[in-house]
Amino acid sequence: MPEDRFILLEPGAARPGRIPLPPAFAVKAMADDTEGRLSLLEVTVAKDIPRHTHHQADECIYVLDGVLEIEFDDRTHSAPKGTFVLLPHGVPHALRRASDPPPRVLQISSPGGWEHYVEDLIEAGPAVLTDGELDPAKINPIAARYHVSYHVQE
Repeated sequence: MPEDRFILLEPGAARPGRIPLPPAFAVKAMADDTEGRLSLLEVTVAKDIPRHTHHQADECIYVLDGVLEIEFDDRTHSAPKGTFVLLPHGVPHALRRASDPPPRVLQISSPGGWEHYVEDLIEAGPAVLTDGELDPAKINPIAARYHVSYHVQE
């Protein structure tokens, strides 16, 4: 019944997942909550997210605070507070911090499941980093399970 899926989160609250996530990630709606239709996360973009392609999920981002820089299909866009962007699947993009403090965004992925990808990356820990930054070659084995591929520079 639809009322069985009603969720009301107090300010600052997040849905509990398989593992605790760092404060930069707050899951508001999980794929299980929405019958797989979407995932909604509040994210502080503390690290730049390298160029990658979602092969199945569309990604929507609404900037709550700060400025996010978005590289989409070889063009760079500045997204200040209040900006909405739809990143359709199949098109390469990258996300970068363009403000201090770093931007805070709402991220909606459809279909859902993005929260599980984040959990897997957090569990991998430093194994997906090189010199403290996300390393596309190290992320790809995890990302592939979620139909995402990071572009590896040669």
